[in-house]
Amino acid sequence: MTTSISKTDLSTLDLSDLTHFEDGVPHELFAQMREQDGPHWNALSGDEPGFWSFTKAADIQAISRDSLTFSSATGGVFMTTQGAAPVEVLREVILGMDPPRHTQQRNVVQAVFTPKLIRQKAAGIHATVNRLIDEVIEKGECDFVKDIAVELPLLVIADMLGVPVDDRKKLFEWTNRLSLAAATSNPELGFGALMEIGAYLTAITAERKANPGDDLVSRLVHAEVDGEKLTEQEVTFFFAILMFAGNDTTRNTASGGMRALIENPDEYRKLIDGHATVVNAVDEMLRWVTPVQYFSRTVMQDTVVGGHALKQGERVVMWYPAGSRDPELNADPMRFDVSREKAPHLAFGGGGAHFCLGNQLAKLELKILFEELTRRMPDMQIAGPITHLTSSFSNELTSMPVSFTPGKRES
Repeated sequence: MTTSISKTDLSTLDLSDLTHFEDGVPHELFAQMREQDGPHWNALSGDEPGFWSFTKAADIQAISRDSLTFSSATGGVFMTTQGAAPVEVLREVILGMDPPRHTQQRNVVQAVFTPKLIRQKAAGIHATVNRLIDEVIEKGECDFVKDIAVELPLLVIADMLGVPVDDRKKLFEWTNRLSLAAATSNPELGFGALMEIGAYLTAITAERKANPGDDLVSRLVHAEVDGEKLTEQEVTFFFAILMFAGNDTTRNTASGGMRALIENPDEYRKLIDGHATVVNAVDEMLRWVTPVQYFSRTVMQDTVVGGHALKQGERVVMWYPAGSRDPELNADPMRFDVSREKAPHLAFGGGGAHFCLGNQLAKLELKILFEELTRRMPDMQIAGPITHLTSSFSNELTSMPVSFTPGKRES
């Protein structure tokens, strides 16, 4: 269970201990850590190196924006070497690369995520959202996570990747296994999911080589980096990260954002009555939820962050929810307020080379979803126990039963 501020001994605090995350993100603990003059040193047992925990927004942003000094490839992006996949595998995933290789691979799909092309997806996303609502609205109840929050990004990313929509359950299973692998530091579980993804892609990539389309898999198959096409392994890893990032974070923000609206009815009423915009509310939901909790970097040369000296070879962990609720970034950060004007947050990272590629797509999905929910389900309430994944990596609800006044399907 989350330890209260008054009882936490930071000198012995170990954030690899998942008991600190049994009740979700330990915001009170992060607040106490932010009050320290510098980062918190987190020792680990056995042969695992320790790490410096950074919880202040400015420090996290400084680390994120300096890829030369802080490497994703050298020591991996998880707090221990036992992350979601073996470190040598993570170096082959864009998430675990450093520039210039990271930049070259990011450019492969950058053209797909331009604001203009993202806006062209709006009509399809709108139709998908209303179809999902239609499937449950006459019942007057559903599991918001499973029936809506999970389904929306799965359908959108399956379409963008160019894989059959009926295969979205496979994408869901692989996403969950990768998330669980990160949560439990089980690289074998994550690597197994990656191998299954590779086997699944074999027939699809062969077909795209012969008949390319305007989808992400076709782009990956025909892309060139330094004059050479991506290998089958590179295509597999690229597919996996696009699938995971385009699915997991959006669904977790949607479910956590809906929960925040229900638990703060005055804020929900602002949206229903038009006294706040959904655009600003989405930024506040992203700030409030911050679905990815951390990533790690390795210090490549002696440096200073926030007045604290770091030595070459040391590891740092950036706690994004702590940064999103830093009072130096937002006033009264522990209050959920949909009226905040473009609330700054670290839900997409702290900037720099690894800033979330699909951030505009995620915001568009969330905007359309909550526009329709406030219009068609304005009286939604919690109707049963809420469950979540106990994880230091993913802020993830696994079930949230809700009820609402039954309505009609739209023609």
